[in-house]
Amino acid sequence: MKQCTIEKSVSIAGVGLHTGAQVKLVFHPAPENHGYKFKRVDLEGQPVIPACVNQVVSTNRGTTLKSAAASISTTEHVLSALFGLGIDNVMMEVDGPEIPIMDGSALPFVKLLETAGVLEQEEEREYFEITEPLTYRDEATGAELMVVPAADFEVISMIDFNSAFLGQQYASFCSDTNYIADIAPCRTFVFLHELELLYENNLIKGGDLNNAIVIADRPVSQESLDALAAKMGVERVTVNKEGVLNTVDLKFKNEPARHKLLDIIGDVSLLGKRIKGRIVATRPGHTVNVEFTRLLKRKYQEQRKLKGKPVYNPDEAPLFNTVKVAEWLPHRYPFLLIDKIIELSPSHVVGVKNVSFNESFFQGHFPGNPVMPGVLQIEAMAQTGGILALSTVDDPGNWDTYFLKIENAKFKHKVVPGDTVLIKMELMAPIRRGICQMYGTAYVGNKIVSEAELTAQIVKRN
Repeated sequence: MKQCTIEKSVSIAGVGLHTGAQVKLVFHPAPENHGYKFKRVDLEGQPVIPACVNQVVSTNRGTTLKSAAASISTTEHVLSALFGLGIDNVMMEVDGPEIPIMDGSALPFVKLLETAGVLEQEEEREYFEITEPLTYRDEATGAELMVVPAADFEVISMIDFNSAFLGQQYASFCSDTNYIADIAPCRTFVFLHELELLYENNLIKGGDLNNAIVIADRPVSQESLDALAAKMGVERVTVNKEGVLNTVDLKFKNEPARHKLLDIIGDVSLLGKRIKGRIVATRPGHTVNVEFTRLLKRKYQEQRKLKGKPVYNPDEAPLFNTVKVAEWLPHRYPFLLIDKIIELSPSHVVGVKNVSFNESFFQGHFPGNPVMPGVLQIEAMAQTGGILALSTVDDPGNWDTYFLKIENAKFKHKVVPGDTVLIKMELMAPIRRGICQMYGTAYVGNKIVSEAELTAQIVKRN
């Protein structure tokens, strides 16, 4: 699948839910790999806020993003619309601190974006393929989101608010679902007691009875309803047989569950990548949606790093065995830490270290609980990188490699006797004047055990 943007710029205006201020939102086409971004054109310098889960600062009644001093609130519906239409790259200019609430659904944004047209771009989409179940659970509320492997993106949303009117509801989304007809029109909902509290605290200045489904989750007198109607400037409100205020009719019997699914799509889009996996959500909300997306982000970053993991087949003859390694490197027992070289190109090298209980350092380093010292993992990286650096000179056995700098070293898992460590060193810049900058990653199985940036210099031996 190719990435997509919109064909032309389009705009929409409405009031912000919390401020009640008029807000204009303009969608602009964006280049490949741009993603979703918001530009606050009302602020000095017109700061840009990436639609990334790392930018989330609040999930109170919506998802708020912030970058430096600029923030943008109530982002979930417009992000859901973009994701649901298959749009990957767009710049959104907004002249206020929140996205207009419109009718409380994603449909107004969808209709507008349809007029803009969808333009296919050249770059392929990158997907996060779920390979194992991942779960986030909020013990305090009982809310839970889980994702399992699937061939495409799917969402199942289940809600149960102990409400006699709502009951238990279920909604689902998959590749066969018509997002425009079945998900986008579903409006946000609020319980009557929450609405009263929000009004008392002056929190929804732009809210009215046309942009939310209001559910009476408890018996309420007509006198109380009349008082609410007066506050909201409407003539009269009553509770219909479905437990919903008579200002709106439900578009679907399970419209609240469908709206929760709409929110999940919007919040999970903050991952920045499309997912191949099935999400099952129980009692979802913005807080758990965002925490779940943070978990996905961490797992995606780990998976991306592991995509570069070398393949080691011990049945294949290595490029360098230990004897040839010793011909190039000056190190000897007990300090020669590389057993084989299995890959070597102008830009990278892969070495193998077989960790034995007979290693000399285990005699003095945690002898009752042997762990390979992290500094020796770095030394093994340096020796592996030395092979790469020395491959650029004519007489490698008469050159030495010296450390100049070690940066951003991270040690993630223990290396113990019996482990086979694969060490991949990649050039970060072309070698100039004997200076070699490399990024090293050490793997044991499917785990990254350590990584670091190394700078070394190759010097001809006197």
